[in-house]
Amino acid sequence: MLHTSMGDITIELYPDKAPKSVENFQQYVKDGFYNGTVFHRVINGFMVQGGGFTKDLTQKRTRPAIQNEANNGLSNVKGTVAMARTNDPHSATAQFFINVVDNKRLDYVSDQSGMTYGYAVFGKVVSGMDVVDKIKAVETSAQGPLPGDVPKVAITIDKAEMAQ
Repeated sequence: MLHTSMGDITIELYPDKAPKSVENFQQYVKDGFYNGTVFHRVINGFMVQGGGFTKDLTQKRTRPAIQNEANNGLSNVKGTVAMARTNDPHSATAQFFINVVDNKRLDYVSDQSGMTYGYAVFGKVVSGMDVVDKIKAVETSAQGPLPGDVPKVAITIDKAEMAQ
């Protein structure tokens, strides 16, 4: 569960489909890593991304990157949660995004390149999609080291915790 400044978001994880991604995400949750981070990239009609920057937009130090599990049969459809990464397909660390529309163009196609490798879906929002809808609608601008899409009023993940 993500307790955010705009409300709670409950995510169901898929360890059977994306074991490395789920284990990675759960470890960051257990470590308290996400507490106090922000949704730093919000693009209505695409996705909301968080889990890597503090409120003052300082990037947090992460554990080593994990192997990309995009070739797991799951699709980047509305409400799914996937690992964010750079152009290197195996560069995902702590950042994740929630798809706010169907983004099948982010699905695995082939191992040929970072463009075709896809983004690993590892979970789905099962409660709080109304909160995600509020987040995606906020006003954004360039801020700090980021060129754009940063919420003008910080949206924080106050606490991330595992359900009992």
